[in-house]
Amino acid sequence: MADFAENLSPDDDGFDIAEDFGSSEDQSKSLTAALTTEGLSPIEPSDAQLNPRPVPRISIDCFCDSPETGASVQRAAEDRRLARTHTTVYMGGIAAAIDHYATRATPNLILVETKDDGQDILDGLSQLADQCDATTKVIVLGAKNDILLYRELIQQGVSDYMITPLTPLQIIDSISGLYADRDASPIGRVVVFVGAKGGVGASALAHNVGWLIAEEANDDVTIVDFDVAFGTAGLDFNQEPTQGVSDALASPERLDDVLLDRLLVRCTDHLNVLTAPAALDKDTDIDPGSYEAVLDVVRQSSPVVIVDLPHVWSAWSKQVMVAADEVVIVSTPDLAGLRNTKNLADLLVLARPNDAPPRVVLNQCGIPKRPEVPAKDFAEAVGREVVAAVPFDAMLFGTAANNGQMLGELKSATKPTDELRKLSQLLTGRQAQGKKPQGLFAKLMGRKK
Repeated sequence: MADFAENLSPDDDGFDIAEDFGSSEDQSKSLTAALTTEGLSPIEPSDAQLNPRPVPRISIDCFCDSPETGASVQRAAEDRRLARTHTTVYMGGIAAAIDHYATRATPNLILVETKDDGQDILDGLSQLADQCDATTKVIVLGAKNDILLYRELIQQGVSDYMITPLTPLQIIDSISGLYADRDASPIGRVVVFVGAKGGVGASALAHNVGWLIAEEANDDVTIVDFDVAFGTAGLDFNQEPTQGVSDALASPERLDDVLLDRLLVRCTDHLNVLTAPAALDKDTDIDPGSYEAVLDVVRQSSPVVIVDLPHVWSAWSKQVMVAADEVVIVSTPDLAGLRNTKNLADLLVLARPNDAPPRVVLNQCGIPKRPEVPAKDFAEAVGREVVAAVPFDAMLFGTAANNGQMLGELKSATKPTDELRKLSQLLTGRQAQGKKPQGLFAKLMGRKK
């Protein structure tokens, strides 16, 4: 039970609830009920710092003692980061696993839940080890918070010991940790900005938020403009590159750090932009996998990746949104925007059960003589909090666009910038870096001087 066998992979993708072994009818009903329970939080507060990597194509068997653990594993199996794996959930714990593998080959990874004490767990795992291949990894899910037991299990070759109850993201993080390259650099967070309809200003907000994160939080940021035919990132940053995102999408297999560095436009010390050509001489029928491949390379070189997603509905745009770490839906305060925002938010919550729900932002608020849906009513109808409401100012936005500047560079753009700053801090979880407030000791030392 030590190493990952790369030559062993499942025949298909997905997950199963195994009811043919180690589970009574009552246990199966309990597991099904746990899976269909409504009102469960998609992400726990304790999960906020977890950022697991996608798991490679492996087979996973889980033997649970409780329906609640089975439901958590099942929800984890539906997550985007385990999309390549094949997961099967059984009931019965270690004893069921021992009987199961007496006549079957073992998978790449086994999760076993137990409520036993120390020596009983070790004895059961010893019998299980006799049935397992040497390359199979094992994660034990136990009820005892015992550091001595944990150390003994690790010495015996167990890959991890987790204390129940567990959230789906905790399970995903443990599995991811077994197969992630320990020497690999941390991957950046991908934040997708998408408009609920055309013309809501999602691109302008994406560019301004990226600039604020780079300039005020001093994080390295890369803005990726995926609107190949009509992208505005080059205009907004006053750049006219000859190469950009279309070159990366055309040959994603050639994209590496060296080529990416040639394609990026450096706007500030902390901000790079992968611009769109905004040319119509070529069709934009691009393989959906190319977008994912480009983002995989970009996020390895930048802590924060802002994706400017065009208002289109296709396989690739949906895939980019579902795979993102954060999604920001930008809308105007009207009925069409409300309807589309709700549809997008509901879809993303279902497709991303273990991720934070999408952020909802209202733009172009307060246009004179235009009837609007109040932010409070908008949030209530959508079922999501409106995290920022950017006021409309034609002069400010027009001046910034014509000059190739960001709102933060215009001293008069205080209200819109404050709303976007609030959004940027929410996305990064960090305040702008400035003068730190002095404590009492610092003040006393200053007086002595």
